Amino acid sequence: MIAEQPLHILAFGAHPDDVEIGMGGTIAKHTASGYRVGIIDLTEAEMSSNGTVELRKQEAERANVALNVTVRDNLRLPDRGLRVEQEHIDAVVRAIRYHRPRIVFMPYWEDRHPDHIQCSRIVQEAVFNAKLRRYMPEMPAHQVEQVYFYFINDSVSPQLVLDISDVYEQKRQSLLAYESQFTKPNGSDDLVATPLNQGYVERVEARDALLGQGRGMAYAEGFMLKGPYQVSLFK
Repeated sequence: MIAEQPLHILAFGAHPDDVEIGMGGTIAKHTASGYRVGIIDLTEAEMSSNGTVELRKQEAERANVALNVTVRDNLRLPDRGLRVEQEHIDAVVRAIRYHRPRIVFMPYWEDRHPDHIQCSRIVQEAVFNAKLRRYMPEMPAHQVEQVYFYFINDSVSPQLVLDISDVYEQKRQSLLAYESQFTKPNGSDDLVATPLNQGYVERVEARDALLGQGRGMAYAEGFMLKGPYQVSLFK
């Protein structure tokens, strides 16, 4: 079974909020232009120090509204248990074949969080396997046209940069939707201090502003590729 309408873009993250951190502005910019964009979270972030699975689901729904995504799903793979193994790869293959995206985004292959690295490796394997017609033949094979990598915690000089200045408020609102993750403990609540609630959103905004600064943009998001980027003309 496949979706009635294919997606233009499908973005994968290990946890709800990963995609918003790395490319929330890119999603908002494309949905505003009429593109069908989906997000797939591999885990429910059940190992997070703050919040609950149910609360994180509600926060993701609010982020979806801010970014106007077409569809969002969660594969419910184990948080802190992601592995490059067939069960996890096949779950992503099914998502790719079901939604038939033209473009797939995933976390950059180097990051201080092991789950982000594992997510990147799993999705890379799945993108390759999804095009093999004898692999999981119960679903039609699908060839993704292009793969891009977004940054979460750690970054290098990007190969591609997108101006997201005009939609930055939408990205900001998608991040602020995750109150359980980014709200600083005040001593009277059940939150504990983590790197995420010690000014993390402000650091993401500063990173996006710094990336745009040298290019005459208020805010930008950067991306990497592993293969050549094809153009028809240099302009």
